[in-house]
Amino acid sequence: MKNPEIKVTETKLLSDNWYILNKVTFDYQKKDGKVESHIREVYDRGNGAAILLYNTSKQTVILTRQFRLPTYLNGNKTGMMIEVCAGLLDQDNAEEAVIRETEEETGYRLQKVQKVIETYMSPGSVTEILYLFVGEYDETMKVNDGGGLDAEQENIEVLEYTFEEAYNMIESGEITDAKTILLLQHAKIKGLV
Repeated sequence: MKNPEIKVTETKLLSDNWYILNKVTFDYQKKDGKVESHIREVYDRGNGAAILLYNTSKQTVILTRQFRLPTYLNGNKTGMMIEVCAGLLDQDNAEEAVIRETEEETGYRLQKVQKVIETYMSPGSVTEILYLFVGEYDETMKVNDGGGLDAEQENIEVLEYTFEEAYNMIESGEITDAKTILLLQHAKIKGLV
């Protein structure tokens, strides 16, 4: 059901070069009944899924490292980020997408995953819902080296850390990615590893 206090009055396409950037004008009725007009830019890149791969017997997790231009432009000296495996849903449902991305990025072919939560990571400007998962891996699931797809210009390094190493990288500032922090904290709270 739509919110009766919100009325979108204009949507103007600013860019569809990579994804969709719209300038949206809307009226917002405040609690006192007054109506204010607002203008916001909204970036629609589709929804995504991310997964923390963990191995209970080895007490390890699989993470990735790759260059992220927006972080580089905003103070990350190398632009490199350590993250959980993630990607856009494209035409798949969240579970299918995260299994696909896991194989492309890490080389592990998972048969099952467990959904943890759905979240908006930057709700003030980005429409994306991010579906977060965990999945157990072992060496028998390794089908290739991972690293991402050349067609998508991905240059992904696959990393394996003990869970404690990875978890401590939050405090040391080596892991600053929100989805990764959320999933590592989930694993800690639930005692997955």
